[in-house]
Amino acid sequence: MPSRDVVSVQRLIPAAPEPIFDLLVDPAGHTRIDGGGSVRGARSGGRRLTLGDRFGMDMKIGAPYSTSNTVIEYEANRRIAWQTLAGGVLSRFVGGRIWRYELEPVDGGTLVTESWDISQEAAFSKPAVRRMEGMTRRNMASTLERIDELVTGG
Repeated sequence: MPSRDVVSVQRLIPAAPEPIFDLLVDPAGHTRIDGGGSVRGARSGGRRLTLGDRFGMDMKIGAPYSTSNTVIEYEANRRIAWQTLAGGVLSRFVGGRIWRYELEPVDGGTLVTESWDISQEAAFSKPAVRRMEGMTRRNMASTLERIDELVTGG
């Protein structure tokens, strides 16, 4: 039974998993793939992410803020997930959501699933974050569309 805490979108991208994964493991390029327009820039970049890596992002939804992210799942060219916390002191009260990308080679390309998992979101912020479900679903669909355009040139 699907969890109320996990929202997923899928898109078949007519490309191999490798160029898609290359976009996901480069924090400096996340502004190019962000379908919601909230990612302003990476606080670290120039390296490919792998399991256990930490990276910061400058964000803006209404007001500017920063996040601290840790890669918690990693399988080259198949899966990457990071857990996001608010920057600084707020991390004790805000954050914990997980962004996950799963890439499955299929006939015609790669089936990409992006998931937003708030099962580990802080109790304080979870009610407000849950209200962002519809917007997040639309933004994830836009993100997958951007990834498709970047890897296929479409």
